Amino acid sequence: MRDFSWKYFAMTGDVDAYLLYKEAEGETVLTAVSADDEAALHEEDE
Repeated sequence: MRDFSWKYFAMTGDVDAYLLYKEAEGETVLTAVSADDEAALHEEDE
């Protein structure tokens, strides 16, 4: 599974595939973006 997720990530750049690869590698990936932080990021794009 680890090899497949890495190859898929390398071909597509899909972030979910990278996270799956890291999870299979035994690392925990944490996301610390709150709803307010995400809203602020979207406001900057406008």
